[in-house]
Formats: sequence, structure tokens, C-alpha cells
Amino acid sequence: MSTVAGVVLVVAIVAAGLIAGLFYSYAVSVMPGLARADDQTFVTAMREINIAIVNGWFLLTFLGAPLLAAAALVLDLVAGAGGALPWLIAGFVLLLAMILISAAKNIPMNNALDRGTAPVAELRARFETSWVRWNLLRAAVSTAGFVCLLGGWLVRDAG
Repeated sequence: MSTVAGVVLVVAIVAAGLIAGLFYSYAVSVMPGLARADDQTFVTAMREINIAIVNGWFLLTFLGAPLLAAAALVLDLVAGAGGALPWLIAGFVLLLAMILISAAKNIPMNNALDRGTAPVAELRARFETSWVRWNLLRAAVSTAGFVCLLGGWLVRDAG
């Protein structure tokens, strides 16, 4: 693997680790903490989080991890190294799945919560359980994507 390919892979691993850590943090602290809050606090907090999270740092890791994984995969293919290829394909596919889960499930739920005009107890009831489940899945797939990219780094020169 070339130096450029190695650097791209390391940056992809860092981005994947950061985004997996974000979703993990929601799973083990943010959502359990908000589960203890009253309905108004829960809805207000999630609405504010939905606004705050759309920023350059989040987007850099959220979109950057799969894009960098794809770049590392292409660079590995061009170099013909091959040993890391299955790991890089798996890492890319898992990080792409994280984007698709977010786009199909979590983001639409966030938008519905933000636009909702029903009583806060009803808004929360429609949102919380489902959002938490889908976040657990994207935490798992993004973590698996991180592990696969790391596996690609570990085997990149083996052969």
C-alpha cells in the first residue's frame, strides 16, 4: 500500500471511530439520560440537539468516514495490494449502511419531531423507542465499519 493510500486509510479509520463513538455515546449516555427527563425536556433537548449537530465537524465524520473508506478502497485496488481489500469493502459497506439507516430512519424521525405540533407526550411516544432502536443499529454498523477498516490497516502489508 502506498503512503497516500496508508494516510487515507488512517484518516478513514479516525473518522469512522469518531462517528461510531458519537452514536455509541448516544446509546449509552445521551438517550438513557434523556429517558429520565420529563416529556417537555426530552422534546426540547432533542430539538436543540437536532439543530446543533448539523455542523461541519459532524458532517466531516458522518459523510467523511464512508467517503474516505471508498477512497482507501479505490487506492488499494489501484495499487493491486489486495490483502486489505475484503476488509476495506466491508468497512465501506458498513459505513454506507450507517448513512442509509440515518437517512431512512433517524433523520426523518428528527424532522418529524422538529415539525411536530402534537402534545409533547405524544411527540415523544412517536419518537423515542424507535429512534433509540435505529440508533443502536447505526452504532453497531458504524463500529463494525471502524473495526473492518482497522482490520484492513492491520493486514495491508501481509501477504
